[in-house]
Amino acid sequence: MLKRSVTFKGNPLTLVGRELKAGDKAPDFVCFRFLPDKGLVKVTLADALGGKPTMFSVVPSLDTPVCSTQTQKFNAALAGLAGKVNCYTVSVDLPFAQNRFCNTCNITNSIPLSDYQERSFGQNYGVLIDELKLLARSVFVVDKDGTIRYCQIVPEVTQEPDYDSALAALRSLVA
Repeated sequence: MLKRSVTFKGNPLTLVGRELKAGDKAPDFVCFRFLPDKGLVKVTLADALGGKPTMFSVVPSLDTPVCSTQTQKFNAALAGLAGKVNCYTVSVDLPFAQNRFCNTCNITNSIPLSDYQERSFGQNYGVLIDELKLLARSVFVVDKDGTIRYCQIVPEVTQEPDYDSALAALRSLVA
């Protein structure tokens, strides 16, 4: 099996899991989100899709400038698609920290999902950075039936994703 990698400030890091591409079935996962009235709630792929086109915006940590920018840019761009699509920001940050970030930054169009416990999203989507146990910056767009229609793993973790291509892929799935 060919080793896959990304770089962080030019230093190569190994990705765990198989490489996914457009046309593949989206793998299942178990992540968590914090709901003030329910506490920690488990979320799987089926829960996340809910019969709508869905974007997974994946970041190493919301407490970093590029991850914050990525989350805020997608949040703003998705305002016009509210109710038509789902968007999740996935990281290994604790659900409580994710919730605090979203409240502070007024993130209303993207739901935070935490892969802190099992790292199953990272492993199943091939974006777990072995050396850091963080997720590589990436974007996955999945249609309502669970097929990946767009994926980008950003080669250099400190760079932003291709917002326009990801959003175009998501918009193309809206009826």
